[in-house]
Amino acid sequence: MNILLLGSGGREHALAWKIAQSPLLHQLYIAPGNPGTAALGTNVALKLSDFEAVATFVATHAIDMVVCGPEQPLVEGLADYLAQQESTANVRFIGPGKAGATLEGSKDFAKGFMLRHHIPTAAYQTFDGTQVEAAKRYLKTLTPPLVLKADGLCAGKGVLILPTHEEAFQALDEMFAGKFGTASSRVVIEEFLQGIELSVFALLDGCGGYVLLPEAKDYKRIGEGDTGLNTGGMGSVSPVPFADADFMRKVEDKIVRPTVEGLQAEGITYRGFVFFGLINCAGEPKVIEYNCRMGDPETETVMLRLKSDIVELFIAAAEGTLSEQTVETDPRAAVCVMLVSGGYPEAYGKGYPITGVDQVGKDSVVFHAGTALTDDTLVTSGGRVLAVSSYGQTLQEALAQSMDGAAHIVFKDAYYRRDIGGDVIA
Repeated sequence: MNILLLGSGGREHALAWKIAQSPLLHQLYIAPGNPGTAALGTNVALKLSDFEAVATFVATHAIDMVVCGPEQPLVEGLADYLAQQESTANVRFIGPGKAGATLEGSKDFAKGFMLRHHIPTAAYQTFDGTQVEAAKRYLKTLTPPLVLKADGLCAGKGVLILPTHEEAFQALDEMFAGKFGTASSRVVIEEFLQGIELSVFALLDGCGGYVLLPEAKDYKRIGEGDTGLNTGGMGSVSPVPFADADFMRKVEDKIVRPTVEGLQAEGITYRGFVFFGLINCAGEPKVIEYNCRMGDPETETVMLRLKSDIVELFIAAAEGTLSEQTVETDPRAAVCVMLVSGGYPEAYGKGYPITGVDQVGKDSVVFHAGTALTDDTLVTSGGRVLAVSSYGQTLQEALAQSMDGAAHIVFKDAYYRRDIGGDVIA
């Protein structure tokens, strides 16, 4: 089978690493990929916003399956576009169409969907720029901290949690004034949920069938002890100790199954990943958000623990037979530690040489997130640079392995958190 994987980050490198292990794979292409994915397949210089170019490549390279990593092409309707072209209509596509991707593309739609299908989530209201005073009146009814979410896509940075009403009022004004561009032309205001977060991932086949992948927990704040600015993710752990069989049964009964049934009820054929951003509120799971793809950096631990052949699962998703599949999970723990550029998530430098990647131990995998090659020298090219993901018999052992691996990697102003998983390990 010839597979085209779309994306360029650590999530895509981890997916490529897993796909490359399948005996069903003939040729793997990654567009545009990164220096890490180049060792697993053939990188292709495609712009994911150029749907015509993607379709041409699929048709001319006998691609059997397209797997979409990032959310933007899904929200913009790439799956629908390929399905409508005569040359690519029969190509299997892993990722929802535009209607399904609206679960991530519009937070207001997602909240309304949860309300319609009785899926537990925080109370909320949505406002636009003509309703500033009404929005502030609603904020006054809530007890701080206060949650403001840009309705549209913001690369993971459109959620603000403010400690006071005054700061929330100011942030609201800034959002309506274009802080996140058109994504914050509408703002979702919701109650703050107290608890501990986790990420659950399902693969859906569009016919009511689904499988659950290993759960994970990510760490978004730049500073240790979960302090400082939000980032795209500083690391992740899997499994999540509090997500025992009873808790996961609640997740499946109250959230996953109603989501799958709700999509069917609304006539949305959804083939691909659903990310459930959840919070454990005194033993009861509630949904913070949906994503229409795998999370990053959670994929960098989930793929380590997924023993099943992911290409087999993708084929079943495309053919509507996931209800016949079971997922086999590696009993070992996995911990991912993200090395980032100094200054991230604000201004940071690029082009710094990277050394030591080949010194990382055998129980670890280094996934490239923001790297490039300059005259055959590996250099930094993004805020999140490399993810060191490691196995261990326990989370403590896996963390120690990743810490050791991270210590071997050197580039100017490199930074990483040393407390990933510390809360659940304790």
